[in-house]
Amino acid sequence: HFFAHVWYYFWRALFHDPESFMRYRFRQVLGKKLAPLYISVGGDMYCYDISRRESMLANSTFCRAGAKTVLWGCSIEPELLKEQAVIEDMKRYELITPRESITEAALKNAGITENVKMFPDPAFFLKPEETDMPENFREGKTIGINVSPMIIQHEKIKGITNQNYRKLIEHILKDTDNSVALIPHVIWKNNDDREALKELYRGYEENQRVIFCQDMSCQRLKYVISKCRAFIGARTHATIAAYSSHVPTLVVGYSVKALGIARDLFGNERHYVLPVQALEETGELIRAYDWLMEREGEIRKNLEEIMPRYCARAGEAGEEIKKLWKKEMKRQ
Repeated sequence: HFFAHVWYYFWRALFHDPESFMRYRFRQVLGKKLAPLYISVGGDMYCYDISRRESMLANSTFCRAGAKTVLWGCSIEPELLKEQAVIEDMKRYELITPRESITEAALKNAGITENVKMFPDPAFFLKPEETDMPENFREGKTIGINVSPMIIQHEKIKGITNQNYRKLIEHILKDTDNSVALIPHVIWKNNDDREALKELYRGYEENQRVIFCQDMSCQRLKYVISKCRAFIGARTHATIAAYSSHVPTLVVGYSVKALGIARDLFGNERHYVLPVQALEETGELIRAYDWLMEREGEIRKNLEEIMPRYCARAGEAGEEIKKLWKKEMKRQ
């Protein structure tokens, strides 16, 4: 589609028509094939510059075509909701379902109230699928560890994230009888957890207490994570797999989604989220891990109590979509 890309690039530049390429990209579902309702399901779509611009253009394109739109399971930085263009974009959505209370509050503070209903992230509703466990995995005696290229990109001191994780692994192996499972959760060409985890695995290839898990479906990954004693993770949906399986969890995060979800579950994010931007010393992750393990039983019990209702609430978001769909179909 090289020539089509060139044509629409010049069209957009010549006629100042930024939606032109969106009309081309979504040509198979616009025009006569237009449906009454479209859903944006990427919870992070407004967290990054490129995807945010594309999401805003896509939203305006579908709305201008006469469809209704839904922003489902989203997190949005409060600072972003001070921009007028973003506020106007949010108002175009027929329904917005933020996945945590920080985003919900930011939307309401920006005057966006009528089309907002908060539900937990849909991943809380995901059912695990039983699978064979990795070799040498000890159920209830293994600490799951996940790290991503994304958090490394947000570190303020080069190499500090890797140093903290390596120190933590050394601490677990030396000072406890637990094993370590390195668990990738996102496998993309330019955003592959395995690349970051390989750096942690280096030097432990022959150590039977350190396991490098292979890629598998999200349902099977959730099953493996559910068998961990505790989980230290960067990817949001890996940590959600742990939370919803009642596994004590520490998030190494960088954005509002990690803070908001932890705040909703525990009342505050302190001790449950370690912002990667704040890492300055190599022992900070060890201290956060030790705090978590000292309260392991208490945290697990709390998750066991709150998760059934919390996970069920995540599933209720689908009912809102069904109601909206029926409403729009009646108008056809």
